[in-house]
Amino acid sequence: MADSVSRRVTLNDVARLSGVSYQTVSRVINNHPYVAEDTRARVLEAIEQLDYHPNKAAKSLVTRRSQTLAVITYGLDKYGPAQIMINVERAAKEAGYDLIFSNIHETSLESMRAAMESLEGWQVDGILAITPVANILCEELRALCGSVPLVQVDIPLGAQVPSAVIDQRWGSALVTRHLISLGHTRIAAISGPLDWFGAQARHESWRETLREARLTPVASLEGDWTAGSGYQAAGQLLDRGLNFTALVVANDQMALGAIRALRDRGLRIPEDISITGFDDIPEAAYFDPPLTTVRQDFGVLGNKGVEYLMERIADPQAAARQVVIRPALVQRLSTGRPCPERRT
Repeated sequence: MADSVSRRVTLNDVARLSGVSYQTVSRVINNHPYVAEDTRARVLEAIEQLDYHPNKAAKSLVTRRSQTLAVITYGLDKYGPAQIMINVERAAKEAGYDLIFSNIHETSLESMRAAMESLEGWQVDGILAITPVANILCEELRALCGSVPLVQVDIPLGAQVPSAVIDQRWGSALVTRHLISLGHTRIAAISGPLDWFGAQARHESWRETLREARLTPVASLEGDWTAGSGYQAAGQLLDRGLNFTALVVANDQMALGAIRALRDRGLRIPEDISITGFDDIPEAAYFDPPLTTVRQDFGVLGNKGVEYLMERIADPQAAARQVVIRPALVQRLSTGRPCPERRT
């Protein structure tokens, strides 16, 4: 009677089918550079034909690596960190790594230390930290990681540590210049919470871009990334009687709230006030009107973060660098030229 359980395909099976040694198959699986291309192709064909899946436990004994990465995150309930996490996970799996993560809820050193302690029972090859807030210092995080390779994501542009970032200053300058090019000279803003690196960078860049154009900022209020805070901030700007024709908002959710507040006051968009967001969430194209915003490519950020961490794992002593990704302006119908007869 045939065995009802299929025998596990082994590395020796692949070697026999492809006509090479056990060691050659191991070199192909571990992407060793010194394998002839025709031999590599023959081994890969045998792997596919046999549906062979390397045993990670056995592989780790040979390579002294676990093929596991750790991710420490903060702000996972917010769109940006959540998208970064999703794309890091996808990139890690495509690269053949398992992933474990720890989400911290406070931006204290104690919370970060507790997150690191929760990972102690795991053998990880490297750590990727999504740390978008100012309370978490790069130096403290590096000290907690010890000798484990670390790459940080969503930290300040120009930080002299291994990191991958999207250039928030560039994105904010893009939307501000876009409004200036349309003829707007009275531009207000709603920032994100200013203890977030991204919010700081977008806010500072908005001010600097206006200053470079010899324009004076009308006013700025701080939101908390939610649509509700955008609604309240836009209402407060109008209640102050401020005269502005454009509003730069630090993310799309707050822009959605601001649009509602302006509409509730009888203002037209963009005829009376142009408005911009940041992120290009999937719903932004379906706002009323569709939102002009800044697209952050979180897929590229996830790929680059994981790729760089793999480089650090292979060569922990390599000089630190920062991988920088530039966002893009997406022009839609929420911006236009200022109306000479704007209603107040």
